[in-house]
Amino acid sequence: MYEGKFPHKRYRLTLEFLKKHITTSESILDLGVENPFSEILKKEGYTVENTKGEDLDLNFEQVQASKAEVVTAFEIFEHLVAPYNVLREIKANKLVASIPLRLWFATAYRSKTDPWDRHYHEFEDWQFDWLLEKAGWEIKDTLKWTNPTKKIGLRPLLRQFTNRYYIVYAERKSK
Repeated sequence: MYEGKFPHKRYRLTLEFLKKHITTSESILDLGVENPFSEILKKEGYTVENTKGEDLDLNFEQVQASKAEVVTAFEIFEHLVAPYNVLREIKANKLVASIPLRLWFATAYRSKTDPWDRHYHEFEDWQFDWLLEKAGWEIKDTLKWTNPTKKIGLRPLLRQFTNRYYIVYAERKSK
C-alpha cells in the first residue's frame, strides 16, 4: 500500500487512525496545500479541500469560511509561529492533527534549501495536548509511533524505539 517515494508507515498509520474516527461521508478541510497524502484521502473516498498556501498564522479566511465537518492538519502546526490562533478559528467540530514530536537527541528540523520548510515548534505530547485544550478542543484519542531509518549511527538507533509522530483526534468543546 502506497509504496515508492511515500513515507509508507506514517501514511498507513495516519490513514488507519483517520478511518477509525472519520467516515467518508464527512467533508474535510485539510490545512496545507494539496499533497500526496490528500490525494490518498481522495482515492480512499474522502471529500477533501486543501488550503491554498496562505500564511495560517495571519490569514484565516478559508478556515473561517469552510463548511467542512472535519479539519485535518498533518504535520502543519509545527511550522506555525502561533498555531493557537488558527485552532481557535476552525468552525468544524472535529479535528485530526499530527505533529512530529521533539526528539531530545536531534535539533529542530530546518531545510537547507527552502526558507519556509522549517519547524518553529517541535512539541512534546503534553504541550500539544495543552495547546489543543486551551484552544477549545477535547482530545478523544491519540497514537504515537517511531520513524526508524536505515542509516547507521547512534541517532538512527535511538529512532528505532523513540516515538517521532503523534496524532490526535479531538472534538470541539461545548461552549
